[in-house]
Amino acid sequence: MGAEMDRLSADSWGIGGISVFMGQVRDGPDGLESLTLEHYPGMTEKVLTELAAEAVKRFRLIGCTLIHRVGTLVVGAPIVFVGTSSAHRAEALAGTNFLIDRLKTGAPFWKCERYQDGRQVWVDAREADDKAAASWD
Repeated sequence: MGAEMDRLSADSWGIGGISVFMGQVRDGPDGLESLTLEHYPGMTEKVLTELAAEAVKRFRLIGCTLIHRVGTLVVGAPIVFVGTSSAHRAEALAGTNFLIDRLKTGAPFWKCERYQDGRQVWVDAREADDKAAASWD
């Protein structure tokens, strides 16, 4: 994460604010063991690039980094890193929030939870995530 922060602040002359979000695999009461994230190569990268470009334009960002891991990740492992920088903190914070909300619903990722008892459950889209993404329209 340090290298990503260094890149976001590299053009420090015009930067007044940097915002960072890092999501990680969390356990719950059901004993989650791991989360497997699958994606559609080529399409996923295109969508992430488009989301980042939209955020840069919309919030006048100076820097924008969007990283999403795929594969099998254990509890506590980082999944996503979103970092933005701008002249003002409000734009950096809004850009980060926009990217997280849109990433949850707009990028082609599929999640399968594996539990300690051997169960595997594919994660459905959540209405709250759809509402959060729609709030940016």
